[in-house]
Amino acid sequence: MKEGASMQELTEQELLERISSSQEGSFAVFLYTPFCGTCKVTERMLDIIMTMMPALPLVKCNINFLPQITREWQISSVPCIVIIEQGKEKEFIYRMQSVDELYLKLLPLNRM
Repeated sequence: MKEGASMQELTEQELLERISSSQEGSFAVFLYTPFCGTCKVTERMLDIIMTMMPALPLVKCNINFLPQITREWQISSVPCIVIIEQGKEKEFIYRMQSVDELYLKLLPLNRM
């Protein structure tokens, strides 16, 4: 059932490098844990969005392997989508109500 683009999985080091890399534009990070049911639902919603916008700059990270980022960003729960602009975390999304709502939140990243 996998069609279209899928999210690239990054390690903490890769994520930190991407954030500090000035030529990278804005992007979003989906934070999850493997055994979280809500995370799986959110990932399915994001897969649908990636099918509609294959160029969307969206990556995913297992929060279990992000001790430094979890501390620095003060992540309170998963699933969480963090929107990064100019190397700074701009918005934290903890409520994943619908594909439509997520699509509208992520749409501005597709144009950058």
